[in-house]
Amino acid sequence: QLQASGGGLVQAGDSLKLSCVASGRTFSRYTMGWFRQAPGKEREFVAVISWGGTIRYYADSVKGRFTISRDNAENTVYLQMNKLNPEDTAQYYCAARTASVAGAVYFRDYDYDLWGQGTLVTVSS
Repeated sequence: QLQASGGGLVQAGDSLKLSCVASGRTFSRYTMGWFRQAPGKEREFVAVISWGGTIRYYADSVKGRFTISRDNAENTVYLQMNKLNPEDTAQYYCAARTASVAGAVYFRDYDYDLWGQGTLVTVSS
């Protein structure tokens, strides 16, 4: 089970940090990802992080502004979002690929088998 939090209403240029806490004892072996879905649009990949956190990838639209990280001792993955703009407005979802291997990363939503409930980020101009 995944529980995401940290969303809210902010102004353009502001920052937010999303958190996603996982239950279970094998979080350290999950590849973790963040996705988002804006109103009227399909869900899209945002960022992914491998088991140990050494491999990270970002969507071009957030590269240089967002940072994904994880704390395996706390079963938590984070998404630090800086320089937010109205185009970042969306429901943000964390996802886990529970059957994974070290160093593996995944970019498609169908590669993930565990999803959080989503947290809403709204950026006003």
